[in-house]
Amino acid sequence: MPFSIATWNINSVRLRMPIVERLLDEYAPDVLCLQETKVPDELFPEKAFRRLGYQHIAFHGQKGYHGVATVARRPIAVVEKRRFCEIEDSRHLSVTVRAGGKTILLHNFYVPAGGDEPDPEINRKFKHKLDFVAEMNAIRAEHTEVSASVLVGDLNIAPLEHDVWSHKQLLNVVSHTPVETENFEAMRLAGNWVDLMRHNVPFDQKLYTWWSYRAQDWEASNRGRRLDHVWSSPNLVPDFADYEILRAARGWERPSDHVPVIARFNLD
Repeated sequence: MPFSIATWNINSVRLRMPIVERLLDEYAPDVLCLQETKVPDELFPEKAFRRLGYQHIAFHGQKGYHGVATVARRPIAVVEKRRFCEIEDSRHLSVTVRAGGKTILLHNFYVPAGGDEPDPEINRKFKHKLDFVAEMNAIRAEHTEVSASVLVGDLNIAPLEHDVWSHKQLLNVVSHTPVETENFEAMRLAGNWVDLMRHNVPFDQKLYTWWSYRAQDWEASNRGRRLDHVWSSPNLVPDFADYEILRAARGWERPSDHVPVIARFNLD
């Protein structure tokens, strides 16, 4: 079986634990990275994950906001819970996990959304987002013959023209503005990261992982964005098998507005 990593902005892990359990029952990824868990560490639902065979758990949470967690069916070791922009938000967690004879450094990120107004002079949330992405330049795709890196999460930017339902209509909408997309791609390239979701997918093919709650019928309107990402160091690309966007999960009971993405690698 391929080694698999799933990423999902769950928008409150305790509220949506039933659909998390569904994902783990039906797809059984080796590792699941969650974002926007919205729970302090002492209240994280560890027992529910352990019942499902995910004995290895790491989290970086806070009450009511933000939060990331990584759970696995194989051992993981916490490397870092990095603070960005001198703000004590819980937005990053890195662990190591072994697969295919390699030690994989796995980063789990929840990048700030940025508010509604794409002007850092009048919107401190947007400035925070730009500063956060700038600091992410320090996160590099470290790798050797026996190690590799993976970066996943809700990065809250849809960088390419066909990562949104309408490039022209969203150019001044936070998540797809030129200042965001240009800085985002520059950061990715500076870190030597490979965008695995676009690696074998033509740039003119639409890819979405998020559909707004505001849409009366999200499926019919299909006004999506690709806000969730899977990147790797170059040495993992030969082992990359495929990925799956679980679009159907947007229609599960009490869904998140994001859906899971599962990446698979030809590693044991």
